[in-house]
Amino acid sequence: MIGPDATPTGTMNGAPQVLLAHHLKQLKLPTVLREYDKIARECARDGVDHPSYLLRLNELELIDRERRTVERRIRAARFPAVKSFDTFEFTAIPSLNKMLVLELARCEYILRRENIIALGNSGTGKTHVALALGLAACQKGFTVTFTTAAALVNQLMEAPDDRRLLKLQRDLQAVKLLIIDELGYVPLSQTGAELLFETFSQRYERGSTIITSNLPFEDWTSVLGSERLTGALLDRLTHHVSILAMNGDSYRLKQSTGRQRTTVRANQNQAPTEIVDPDTGEINPS
Repeated sequence: MIGPDATPTGTMNGAPQVLLAHHLKQLKLPTVLREYDKIARECARDGVDHPSYLLRLNELELIDRERRTVERRIRAARFPAVKSFDTFEFTAIPSLNKMLVLELARCEYILRRENIIALGNSGTGKTHVALALGLAACQKGFTVTFTTAAALVNQLMEAPDDRRLLKLQRDLQAVKLLIIDELGYVPLSQTGAELLFETFSQRYERGSTIITSNLPFEDWTSVLGSERLTGALLDRLTHHVSILAMNGDSYRLKQSTGRQRTTVRANQNQAPTEIVDPDTGEINPS
């Protein structure tokens, strides 16, 4: 055991400490470098043996490494905002199957390469749900990419040459979870619709895709411009799919209206200010 007055060699001043810091940097163990002296003193105080001291250090390194890895996945996903289910009001959207959503948050559908489609009118929280599922996937160790349908189609169409287009398509095919938001808000050109269809076809039974749309399936032809293409796309997307019905009053509108009412009530409850009349010197309420 580490004695109460003992300190591991690495905590001594001089060459050993400098060399230890150098080696830990080379080994890419920043948490061990940052914490070894503090943990050594705690272990010496508590009479903890050397193996337990090393175990504590390695556990801290692993926890911190996983945290950094999750943060990298979240940055790589390019979420417009980081949202979780902790801030989602399920009671505001009665049509949404909460138990199904929480089951999907376990991310087992990604292992089965299944899809999710969230359908509903604007403002009902479809993007929030998609972002929260994406965050859960990052935390579970899956790679995620978030984009809107319009942005993805533009990216595909603006690829400068076939080589760059093929690389982009390979990247989209490789990601474990692809989230495509707002399908239906902008009609697509024939070329754009065909490129989007090709993206879905390449991912079919190879990776999971989440799509949010304000349109029911029967109206997707107005976006894709072809009944044949729409039918083929839906055939692939809905083969293994969970559908989230999210119709109802606008969630955002409710929040905005609630904030406005709160502001009005607060203003009404404010005590009137007093104004001094410069001519008479009398105090008048505002």
